[in-house]
Amino acid sequence: MNYYLLVYGVYLPVTVLLTVWVARTLFTNGRTFLVDIFHGNEPLADSVNKLLLTGFYLINVGYATLTLRSTDEVHSYQQTVETLSIKIGTIILILGAMHFFNLYVFYKLRSKARDEARTYDFVVDK
Repeated sequence: MNYYLLVYGVYLPVTVLLTVWVARTLFTNGRTFLVDIFHGNEPLADSVNKLLLTGFYLINVGYATLTLRSTDEVHSYQQTVETLSIKIGTIILILGAMHFFNLYVFYKLRSKARDEARTYDFVVDK
């Protein structure tokens, strides 16, 4: 039996499903932050959100396909599971890191937008 095909057959669907799930979660919940960052400009927030989603897919699916090739020896079910755990675990860590990076960027953008709004309110009040 070719265990490499089993690794590939499990790795690709799991990776794509995880990527889609995280991307959709970020897309749905990130919209609120983007609308706030762009001061209620929903068309701009939606456009940026779609661009972020596209970039997220490109980076993660691109990395997943780059790491598809396995250099480990896979001659048994045990080695198949071990190889899959390394590959899928790596993808999960990368997705988590990208998720926290996106949250950090949203936080910084939102802080900057609030500071600008406070400055604008201060100038208008004078």
